[in-house]
Amino acid sequence: LYIAMRFDLRGGVAAVVAVFHDVLVCLGAISITNREFSLPVLAALLTIIGYSVNDTIVAYDRLRENRGKLGSQKGMTFAQQMNVAVNQTLSRTILTALTVFFSAAVLLFFGGKTLEDFAFVLFVGVITGTYSTTYVAAAIVVDWTQYVDNRVRRAKKAVAKA
Repeated sequence: LYIAMRFDLRGGVAAVVAVFHDVLVCLGAISITNREFSLPVLAALLTIIGYSVNDTIVAYDRLRENRGKLGSQKGMTFAQQMNVAVNQTLSRTILTALTVFFSAAVLLFFGGKTLEDFAFVLFVGVITGTYSTTYVAAAIVVDWTQYVDNRVRRAKKAVAKA
Protein backbone atom coordinates (compact mmCIF):
# COMPACT_ATOMS: atom_id res chain seq x y z
CA LEU A 1 0.00 0.00 0.00
CA TYR A 2 2.83 2.40 0.88
CA ILE A 3 4.61 1.70 -2.40
CA ALA A 4 1.41 2.12 -4.40
CA MET A 5 0.77 5.49 -2.75
CA ARG A 6 4.37 6.70 -2.78
CA PHE A 7 5.30 5.65 -6.31
CA ASP A 8 2.33 4.30 -8.27
CA LEU A 9 -0.10 1.40 -8.42
CA ARG A 10 2.11 -0.54 -10.82
CA GLY A 11 5.05 -0.37 -8.43
CA GLY A 12 2.90 -1.50 -5.53
CA VAL A 13 1.48 -4.47 -7.38
CA ALA A 14 4.93 -5.45 -8.68
CA ALA A 15 6.37 -5.28 -5.16
CA VAL A 16 3.57 -7.50 -3.83
CA VAL A 17 4.17 -10.02 -6.62
CA ALA A 18 7.91 -9.98 -5.86
CA VAL A 19 7.29 -10.53 -2.13
CA PHE A 20 4.84 -13.34 -2.90
CA HIS A 21 7.51 -14.88 -5.13
CA ASP A 22 10.07 -14.68 -2.31
CA VAL A 23 7.78 -16.29 0.24
CA LEU A 24 6.66 -18.98 -2.19
CA VAL A 25 10.24 -19.95 -3.05
CA CYS A 26 11.19 -20.04 0.65
CA LEU A 27 8.17 -22.20 1.49
CA GLY A 28 9.09 -24.48 -1.40
CA ALA A 29 12.65 -24.79 -0.08
CA ILE A 30 11.30 -25.57 3.40
CA SER A 31 9.04 -28.23 1.95
CA ILE A 32 11.72 -29.80 -0.26
CA THR A 33 14.18 -30.06 2.63
CA ASN A 34 11.50 -31.44 5.00
CA ARG A 35 11.98 -28.67 7.53
CA GLU A 36 9.36 -27.87 10.12
CA PHE A 37 7.41 -24.63 9.88
CA SER A 38 7.98 -22.96 13.25
CA LEU A 39 8.11 -19.52 14.83
CA PRO A 40 11.76 -18.97 13.82
CA VAL A 41 10.81 -19.83 10.23
CA LEU A 42 7.93 -17.35 10.39
CA ALA A 43 10.32 -14.72 11.77
CA ALA A 44 12.72 -15.40 8.90
CA LEU A 45 9.91 -15.10 6.35
CA LEU A 46 8.85 -11.77 7.83
CA THR A 47 12.48 -10.63 7.73
CA ILE A 48 12.71 -11.61 4.06
CA ILE A 49 9.50 -9.73 3.30
CA GLY A 50 10.92 -6.60 4.92
CA TYR A 51 14.25 -7.03 3.16
CA SER A 52 12.62 -7.49 -0.24
CA VAL A 53 10.24 -4.55 0.14
CA ASN A 54 13.07 -2.29 1.29
CA ASP A 55 15.25 -3.34 -1.63
CA THR A 56 12.39 -2.69 -4.05
CA ILE A 57 11.75 0.74 -2.54
CA VAL A 58 15.41 1.68 -3.01
CA ALA A 59 15.24 0.77 -6.71
CA TYR A 60 11.93 2.61 -7.22
CA ASP A 61 13.22 5.66 -5.38
CA ARG A 62 16.28 5.78 -7.62
CA LEU A 63 13.98 5.51 -10.64
CA ARG A 64 11.90 8.41 -9.34
CA GLU A 65 15.04 10.51 -8.83
CA ASN A 66 16.33 9.70 -12.29
CA ARG A 67 13.06 10.29 -14.12
CA GLY A 68 13.40 14.04 -13.78
CA LYS A 69 17.08 14.06 -14.75
CA LEU A 70 17.33 11.40 -17.44
CA GLY A 71 13.84 11.42 -18.90
CA SER A 72 13.72 14.99 -20.11
CA GLN A 73 17.41 15.44 -20.93
CA LYS A 74 18.19 12.36 -22.96
CA GLY A 75 14.78 11.20 -24.15
CA MET A 76 15.19 7.81 -22.50
CA THR A 77 12.36 5.32 -22.50
CA PHE A 78 10.87 4.09 -19.25
CA ALA A 79 12.59 0.72 -19.70
CA GLN A 80 15.96 2.43 -20.11
CA GLN A 81 15.31 4.57 -17.03
CA MET A 82 14.43 1.47 -14.99
CA ASN A 83 17.56 -0.25 -16.27
CA VAL A 84 19.71 2.69 -15.17
CA ALA A 85 18.02 2.76 -11.75
CA VAL A 86 18.53 -0.98 -11.21
CA ASN A 87 22.16 -0.73 -12.34
CA GLN A 88 22.79 2.20 -9.99
CA THR A 89 21.39 0.32 -7.01
CA LEU A 90 22.87 -3.06 -7.95
CA SER A 91 26.13 -2.62 -6.03
CA ARG A 92 24.21 -1.66 -2.88
CA THR A 93 21.87 -4.60 -3.38
CA ILE A 94 24.71 -7.06 -3.84
CA LEU A 95 26.68 -5.77 -0.85
CA THR A 96 23.62 -5.90 1.40
CA ALA A 97 22.72 -9.37 0.15
CA LEU A 98 26.26 -10.66 0.70
CA THR A 99 26.33 -9.27 4.24
CA VAL A 100 23.07 -10.99 5.15
CA PHE A 101 24.05 -14.11 3.18
CA PHE A 102 27.32 -14.57 5.07
CA SER A 103 25.64 -13.83 8.40
CA ALA A 104 22.99 -16.44 7.62
CA ALA A 105 25.69 -18.90 6.56
CA VAL A 106 27.47 -18.48 9.90
CA LEU A 107 24.18 -19.00 11.74
CA LEU A 108 23.37 -22.01 9.58
CA PHE A 109 26.68 -23.78 10.09
CA PHE A 110 27.62 -22.65 13.60
CA GLY A 111 24.34 -21.51 15.18
CA GLY A 112 23.13 -24.84 16.44
CA LYS A 113 19.89 -26.68 15.91
CA THR A 114 17.73 -23.87 17.28
CA LEU A 115 18.77 -21.34 14.63
CA GLU A 116 19.19 -23.78 11.75
CA ASP A 117 15.73 -23.36 10.21
CA PHE A 118 15.78 -19.58 10.69
CA ALA A 119 19.19 -19.31 9.03
CA PHE A 120 18.19 -21.63 6.19
CA VAL A 121 15.16 -19.51 5.32
CA LEU A 122 17.28 -16.35 5.47
CA PHE A 123 19.89 -18.05 3.30
CA VAL A 124 17.35 -18.92 0.61
CA GLY A 125 15.30 -15.75 1.04
CA VAL A 126 18.16 -13.32 0.57
CA ILE A 127 19.07 -14.90 -2.74
CA THR A 128 15.44 -14.95 -3.83
CA GLY A 129 14.78 -11.41 -2.58
CA THR A 130 17.72 -10.01 -4.49
CA TYR A 131 16.59 -11.82 -7.63
CA SER A 132 12.98 -10.69 -7.30
CA THR A 133 13.86 -7.05 -6.74
CA THR A 134 16.18 -6.94 -9.71
CA TYR A 135 14.34 -9.15 -12.18
CA VAL A 136 10.73 -9.67 -11.09
CA ALA A 137 9.52 -6.33 -9.72
CA ALA A 138 11.41 -4.19 -12.23
CA ALA A 139 10.28 -6.32 -15.17
CA ILE A 140 6.63 -6.21 -14.11
CA VAL A 141 6.69 -2.42 -13.80
CA VAL A 142 8.40 -2.02 -17.19
CA ASP A 143 6.07 -4.45 -18.98
CA TRP A 144 2.96 -2.98 -17.40
CA THR A 145 4.06 0.58 -18.25
CA GLN A 146 4.79 -0.37 -21.85
CA TYR A 147 1.40 -2.09 -22.10
CA VAL A 148 -0.43 0.99 -20.80
CA ASP A 149 1.59 3.33 -23.01
CA ASN A 150 0.81 1.23 -26.09
CA ARG A 151 -2.91 1.23 -25.27
CA VAL A 152 -2.88 5.01 -24.80
CA ARG A 153 -1.00 5.45 -28.08
CA ARG A 154 -3.51 3.24 -29.94
CA ALA A 155 -6.44 5.10 -28.38
CA LYS A 156 -4.99 8.44 -29.48
CA LYS A 157 -4.54 7.12 -33.03
CA ALA A 158 -8.14 5.88 -33.06
CA VAL A 159 -9.43 9.25 -31.86
CA ALA A 160 -7.28 11.07 -34.43
CA LYS A 161 -8.70 8.92 -37.25
CA ALA A 162 -12.28 9.50 -36.13
